[in-house]
Amino acid sequence: MAKSNLRAIGRIGEDAVCRLLETRGCEILCRNYTIKGGEIDIIARQEEWLLFVEVKTRRQNALVSGTIAVNRQKQQRILQTALRYLMEHPLDLQPRFDVAEVEYTGSVVRHIHYIERAFDASSPNSYGF
Repeated sequence: MAKSNLRAIGRIGEDAVCRLLETRGCEILCRNYTIKGGEIDIIARQEEWLLFVEVKTRRQNALVSGTIAVNRQKQQRILQTALRYLMEHPLDLQPRFDVAEVEYTGSVVRHIHYIERAFDASSPNSYGF
């Protein structure tokens, strides 16, 4: 699949997750925060939490689930990227690492499986699912 198609599909999932987060009272602070070696799809604020959200958008019945794709290496990149964000944007909020798996058909989002506290800095192998 062409890179532009993958980006468009990813954008569909990210847009849907942003809408979900906003309905939960979150303020979206940043999308696609990128540094050399890492990217965080969505950074949001919810009460005392600073959410770092990895969004994985997959077709219905995909062979590899989005949650499985957030492996140890991906978690490490997210953690390093989050650390840089916190250094650049000091906030008095507790960081939280969430994963959103978006299932779509065509350009329609069918389901969002949102996992709060999917992993943390103390044990990047732990999954909350």
